[in-house]
Parts: sequence; C-alpha cells; structure tokens
Amino acid sequence: FEVDTSWEGFQWIDLSDAAQSIISFYRRAADPSDLLVFVCNFTPVPRLGYRVGLPLAARYCEILNSDWTQFGGSGVRNETLIQAEAIPWQSCAFSAPLSLPPLGVTVLKPVREAASAS
Repeated sequence: FEVDTSWEGFQWIDLSDAAQSIISFYRRAADPSDLLVFVCNFTPVPRLGYRVGLPLAARYCEILNSDWTQFGGSGVRNETLIQAEAIPWQSCAFSAPLSLPPLGVTVLKPVREAASAS
C-alpha cells in the first residue's frame, strides 16, 4: 500500500477479544476507500456468525481465506458478498457477521460499485 510506512495506513478494528482469540484490523491506501480488512482466528474452532466492525458502508468480497480447500483447508468461508450493516461495532460505524475459519485469516475488500448511467 501507498502508506505502508505510516500509521495512517493501519487501523485496529479489534484487538481485545482474548476470550475468542480473534483480532481484526484494516490496511488502507492513500484513498481511504481503498482498503483491506483482515480478521484472524487463532483458535481451532470455526466462528460462524462472528460480528466484525467494518469501516465503510459497502459490500465486501472475501479475496483471501487461508482455509480455502485449495490451500488444504476445511473450506469454512464467506461464499457471497458481505453487506455492511448500519450496526456500530468495535469502534466502526458498520459491521457484518462473518464465517471465520479455524486457525485462519480472512481478508475482505470493499466492492467498488459501477456508477449508474443517468
């Protein structure tokens, strides 16, 4: 990312869920809407319906999941686009429930919607 060497390119979403051993953060480029959300589950237990704070009102696509079957994983994944809901969570204005794989990392990217013709 363009702001890799600056704290402006990094933001914790949640680093305090020790009970479930999950952390989340996002990395962004100079354009604040160009970002990636990382959610890490450090337990051998899948977390289904785990709500995560999201920085933008957008739909998100799972672009990487370390548990995908092509990587030898069990296949716990988010198969459809994830719609951010206007439910404040973890210091973010939006959130959504996710399926988190065991001992895995999920990476989400906001989908840029095509401009409608007027």
